[in-house]
Amino acid sequence: MNDLLSSILQGIVEGLTEFLPVSSTAHILLTQELLGTDRESPFWKMFAVVIQLGAILSVVVFFRARLIGFIRSFWDAWTQTDTPPSETDRSDAHVIATKTSWGSHPLVLVLLSFVVTAIPCLIIDKLIGEHMESSLVIASSLIIGALVMIIVDFGFGKNPTTHTMETITHKQAIAIGLFQILAAAFPGTSRSMATIIGGQLFGLSRTVALEFSFFLAIPVMIAAAAFKLLQFVVKYDLPTTSEWGNLVVGFVVSFLVAYAVIAWFMSWVRQHGFIPFAIYRIALGLFLLWTIWG
Repeated sequence: MNDLLSSILQGIVEGLTEFLPVSSTAHILLTQELLGTDRESPFWKMFAVVIQLGAILSVVVFFRARLIGFIRSFWDAWTQTDTPPSETDRSDAHVIATKTSWGSHPLVLVLLSFVVTAIPCLIIDKLIGEHMESSLVIASSLIIGALVMIIVDFGFGKNPTTHTMETITHKQAIAIGLFQILAAAFPGTSRSMATIIGGQLFGLSRTVALEFSFFLAIPVMIAAAAFKLLQFVVKYDLPTTSEWGNLVVGFVVSFLVAYAVIAWFMSWVRQHGFIPFAIYRIALGLFLLWTIWG
């Protein structure tokens, strides 16, 4: 298949699946298999990671007002004094700052989760590479992850104790970071699913777990994409002009599709939860097992 068309289709798949708890890695690898893409190609391996930046940019754009509010409230928390604010200074950002010290601010907790995730993932990068393209590992992770989703959604999703990003604790942030390591080590687990499940197990509501997942994706995926691109450049030199073109196309398509998915997914989760995605994961996992053993 034409590389440009392949880039567009992979960008669509990435945008659709990056933030859904169904494993974008599994879907990209399956898409590459169906399209006849050379999965051994260093470029296409790097491509699959770098186009995730398009999806991540959609988070920044979609939540831009929330991010700006967090930055302002963090500054207020950092510089706050014991002097009560005037009536004209009682903005949402200031109210958050007076309730949250800078060390417990959502931005700090996101970075804490990122550090907990990033260091072990760097250590096991070679192990990840060895298992990345194993259909059996992906299928098993899809099914096992789906069963965990169902158990957690029914058992822990009913009585959450944390209903806002501003009330997440250090313990919860660390736990979510540890859960994300599973997603890195076992493709098919889904980074989004690991974050959501980890959050729910430690008391976050569905909506807050999902929101934290979106924000945590920003540093995690920027670091992962930068690392893969640097690896490619060091080993194989800069991408060619046509390869850069494919990267740009995949990036843009991923951004546009992911932006639409975020708005829909936030609305869906508030009303329906994650069970339909668990059922889909089981079906996809069984399909992959059938292709292996059928």
